[in-house]
This record gives sequence, structure tokens and C-alpha cells, in this order.
Amino acid sequence: MIRHALCLALAFVATPAVSQQKTTAGSGAVLRGLEKVNGATQDLEMTIGQTEKFGRLNITLRECRYPEGNLAGNAFASMEISESGREGTLFSGWMIASAPALNAMDHSRYDVWVLRCTTS
Repeated sequence: MIRHALCLALAFVATPAVSQQKTTAGSGAVLRGLEKVNGATQDLEMTIGQTEKFGRLNITLRECRYPEGNLAGNAFASMEISESGREGTLFSGWMIASAPALNAMDHSRYDVWVLRCTTS
């Protein structure tokens, strides 16, 4: 939980314009997954609370927020990612669409990042 809060705080410090904006919660998000071995990508359209499989990954979207009145603006999503057959969580926290490397999932085979929030 502390790491989760720290990552969110760092994200806001790294992007001061976002921290000063009011945000709106989306009903879901579009994520992109990359399978590094063969270079295949897949877009995942998810709703809040939904878990999707991407390869061996299980991705749960907890929340997606975007600048108020600007759905196309800089999205940031809270998610939890685990791997089938492996105990524990690979990633738990916020990812920011405009700065995916700021708080990235570290995996040798897969990469996941946020593209945008969705509504309805």
C-alpha cells in the first residue's frame, strides 16, 4: 500500500500539470500488451474490476482516471498484474499513459501499458 501511494505521488511530481487538474473516473480502460518474444501486440478493452488474460498474465483493472472534460487527455490507471503458475503479484500500482516507463511492470517476456480511459 505504501509503494502504491508513493508511485502515485511520484507520478504527480513528475507531471505537475496533471496534479493540478481535476480528474474524472472512467468506466474502463484500453491497455496494450506486448509479447516481447514474437513482437505481437494486443489491445485489451477492460471495465473497472475486470480481469483479462494476456498470455500468462492476469491483469485486473482497478481504476482509470483522466483530466476532467478531456477523455483524450493523459490517462492513468490502477491495476494489478500476476502470472499464471507463479505466486505473488508482478505489478500493483498506477501506470500513466504519457509516461509508461515511470512505473512500469518488470517482466522478461511481457510488457503492458495504458492507452486511454473509456466511458460506458
